[in-house]
Amino acid sequence: MTSGPQIGDVVGELLRDTLAVATGVGPRPMVGGRLPRPVIEIIERDDGLINGAPAAHYLDGPADWQPYDHRAVERARGETLDIGVGAGRIALRLQELGVPVTGLDTSLGALKVCRYRGVHRLVHGTVDDHVADGHRYDTFLLLGNNLGLFEGRERAPELLAALAALARPGAQIIAHGTDPYGTRDPVHTGYHELNRRRGRLGGQLRLRLRYRELATDWFDYLVCSPTEFAELVQGSAWRLTDVDDRDAPYYLATLRLAG
Repeated sequence: MTSGPQIGDVVGELLRDTLAVATGVGPRPMVGGRLPRPVIEIIERDDGLINGAPAAHYLDGPADWQPYDHRAVERARGETLDIGVGAGRIALRLQELGVPVTGLDTSLGALKVCRYRGVHRLVHGTVDDHVADGHRYDTFLLLGNNLGLFEGRERAPELLAALAALARPGAQIIAHGTDPYGTRDPVHTGYHELNRRRGRLGGQLRLRLRYRELATDWFDYLVCSPTEFAELVQGSAWRLTDVDDRDAPYYLATLRLAG
């Protein structure tokens, strides 16, 4: 018996089970040995807050998407890197539209789900790892709230530099983010203040993901305002050229490679 969760591929395991529940193919988590159990992704924050959300949305087709997802896909052009490809919902749509797309993820399990669902080009690793592969892209997508991968003040310059190293002239980044500061919930406003006292951005989350007996390591994930994001971009090779906040508090930030 262990005293805590095992560190493992949480995303891969929950996506595998989500696919099994949706298709009936493969082992499924069961209730009482008979009925498929809904797959719930658990998000644990470092102040003790725990949230859970059904994972089925990772398989959603375009008919179930939010408007900003459609607008992001419409803006993709040329060779496209879908960063944090997950179960491949965005990559599959781009393939249908004839956009050459590569899915990138650190989860081997996620890539297996993508491959099963028909995503053609997949890369295992981080953006930094992929720089050495020599591939170059016209569009980088960080959808599904994956602006969060910028993490905070320390990581953002490194990620922007890695993306610039992967970029063709005139390349663009399209990132989906969430402005966290409209809430009046003291659980969240108190966390924002705690972060600021620690010298962090208010919405710089410290998280780990949980599923069944597995957990990820703790990691930073950034939820920030467009103004804060613009400040993070300053001094990089990129310029923030557009913020589409028609679905506020959600927004699409578009960056273009300078020069």
